[in-house]
Amino acid sequence: MYIIGSILVSDDVTDEHFACNLAACKGACCWEGDYGAPLEEEELPILEDIYPAVSPYLTQAGRQAIAEQGLYVRNGKSHDTPLVDDAACAYMTLDETGTAQCGIERAYNDGAIGWKKPISCHLYPIRVKKNPQTDFEALNYDVWDICSAACSLGAREKIRIFEFAKPALVRKYGQAWYDELAAAVDRP
Repeated sequence: MYIIGSILVSDDVTDEHFACNLAACKGACCWEGDYGAPLEEEELPILEDIYPAVSPYLTQAGRQAIAEQGLYVRNGKSHDTPLVDDAACAYMTLDETGTAQCGIERAYNDGAIGWKKPISCHLYPIRVKKNPQTDFEALNYDVWDICSAACSLGAREKIRIFEFAKPALVRKYGQAWYDELAAAVDRP
């Protein structure tokens, strides 16, 4: 385990290999599972601000789920994106090949908004666990069988999870934090 600032990074995040292989899985993480994408408190008002610009990118079913459930739902002590019929994320769209895409990210890529997508989606397969009594966060690898093709591709390409997730880790913690982690991992 590595401790960088107040962030605990599990060995799986630094040692295991991973590189999304959307051609194989078609973005199944966007429609599989029991809950939507976890949202951080500071992301809730962002969703409220950007929704009018994001809405045109969503499916009718996604817009309907959001109209019925809200922009986010409470899941115990956390907030998640709403689901369509207890399956797909309400913000999910499909491209012409049937691969899941994030409607929020599509709006971002088109320049309609300035926020890429929820950080939990950007970080995936890393999950952040916060300790409410301390300032510490733990970064763990969320092992899921639907990502087996990503594990194989990462191994072939020799891309470790933290390297795959570099843009998201830099977005969340900053370049200096990432550089410190990379140096610690590669230290003999």
